[in-house]
Amino acid sequence: MHRHWCVTVRRWLGVFGVLVVVLTVSAQAQQAEERSPYAGQEEREIKALSEADVRGLLAGSGMPFGGMAKAAELNGYPGPRHVLDLDEAGKLALTPEQYRKTRELYEKMRAEAIPLGKQLLEVEKEIDRAFARRTITESFLRRKVAESAELYGKLRFVHLKYHLAMTRLLTPQQIQQYNELRGYHHHRHRPMMEHSHPEK
Repeated sequence: MHRHWCVTVRRWLGVFGVLVVVLTVSAQAQQAEERSPYAGQEEREIKALSEADVRGLLAGSGMPFGGMAKAAELNGYPGPRHVLDLDEAGKLALTPEQYRKTRELYEKMRAEAIPLGKQLLEVEKEIDRAFARRTITESFLRRKVAESAELYGKLRFVHLKYHLAMTRLLTPQQIQQYNELRGYHHHRHRPMMEHSHPEK
């Protein structure tokens, strides 16, 4: 009788233990679902932009907002900065003339992109500040969002057009090599490469 009672108690303790684990996991899962993916971002100076976005905009990089030149880059149009990086790493053999002109393209791109990036940051700061101070109005918001969108469009155009210009400096073989080095093997037979006109 005593042995039967002990077995019964152990079984109930086992069931109770399982229930505790299940309830704990369920509570943790519910808490995870309720937690916003934005948690922690409220500490940013500009809530809508990551630190990497801010640094990129100030440096004239095309990386902010998930990549502003992806339409070019992922369709086989190399970017000046990446071409320079690959050449300087000894993986893409540019001629001295190609290197000089690629460097010129990159510097021109930065000269256009940096001022636009700074302007965009200022507009985003104004939007963030107005929300933070509870002074935001619909008319102000409409105006500033339009300004931000216009600046973003200009900035994206800058980055895309220099990918286009970069392609004209390279041979089809160099473009193919660039795409393979960057991991874009599906560009190996793109017709676009056949119509490139490299500078001599």
